[in-house]
Amino acid sequence: MNKRAVLIFLCMVFTMRLWGTTPLGGPGLIYVHSAQVLPRGYLELYSGTRYFGKIASFESNQRAYTLWDVQILMSLNYGIGRHLSLGLSPVLYQDVNRNGGNFWKGKANLPDDIYLSLKAGSYSKMESPFMFGGMVTLRLPTAKQHNIIYEPYSAGKLEFGLTALATYFQKPAVPEMGWSIYVNAGLVNHNDVGKSLSGRAEDATAQSWSTELVLSDGFLYPMETFAFSLELNTRYFLSLPPESAYSREYVSYLTGGVYYMPNRWLSLEMGIDLRLLSQADMTSYEYIQPPPTVAFPNYPTWRGVLGARWSLLPRTLYKSEDALLKQKAKDRKAILEKMMDQETNTETAEQELTRIQAERKKVEEELERLRKLLDAEKQKEK
Repeated sequence: MNKRAVLIFLCMVFTMRLWGTTPLGGPGLIYVHSAQVLPRGYLELYSGTRYFGKIASFESNQRAYTLWDVQILMSLNYGIGRHLSLGLSPVLYQDVNRNGGNFWKGKANLPDDIYLSLKAGSYSKMESPFMFGGMVTLRLPTAKQHNIIYEPYSAGKLEFGLTALATYFQKPAVPEMGWSIYVNAGLVNHNDVGKSLSGRAEDATAQSWSTELVLSDGFLYPMETFAFSLELNTRYFLSLPPESAYSREYVSYLTGGVYYMPNRWLSLEMGIDLRLLSQADMTSYEYIQPPPTVAFPNYPTWRGVLGARWSLLPRTLYKSEDALLKQKAKDRKAILEKMMDQETNTETAEQELTRIQAERKKVEEELERLRKLLDAEKQKEK
């Protein structure tokens, strides 16, 4: 078995993406980020792959050929505070479908670029179903080859992005038990002024920053240990990159996802991207290698997603769920009693009453969930 086949096989076996962590990390869907952040002290590891393949033939002699685009990535995410989390997300492997890479006879990058993200979120009023946040992202150009066909534009420079996040939870007291809606709006600055995409002196370079608008929204519906999601993701250039860029046109994808969470510390995911709309090919192939056939677009018609998430910290996640719920109910009861006993000069009586009612509602929701778990265990014993 060759090296590339081994990589893909290992990725398919050991990386099945997660329920609730995007490629850049933290809670969310396949691509859409949640306004929630990881709780303080939580550490999660994600590993996954996005892939595309097509068997086709040249237009002249009808000889068969195969198009590939495989990406393997991982992400480490850590909650550093009540409203802050950090993400480190290296792309481990990326097909480039032309010469210039440092792996597989120059046809791939190993490794590819690294993403760093700082997310601020979990901002919500008491008992409000709405939550808000934001994220800053840096892309470090550590790959050997950039400007990759079938992938979003990258120029091989330090890129930075800003994303606004909003989430609506049906059950804000216990978000994981109800459906939720997610909305993201982001800007990506490719920082590519003066960058030659082909490496040839006669090729025109960017005279101003290429800036991209990225819009996403999604819906998640949980059902016991399974969940289902639907997302719409679009990319549009506010200022176009040079004509030698492979992916210059507007594109939108519809993504469906299925999630399986057998326990609290592991979740598996499978998704499919279907291209909805895309502009005609806007790339000039005078100085770069053209695709095998001009009839094939820069953005593939479909992509598959597989992945998995492991919660490494805290270790209490490895306890049974009923034990965790009992502990949470006990902790919330103590908080409730403390709030009722203490007096405060900074809040009005009405605000204090609202806080008490919110905590009481959370306790009731978790006790009801615990009762259902215990009833299920009794049924199994019978």
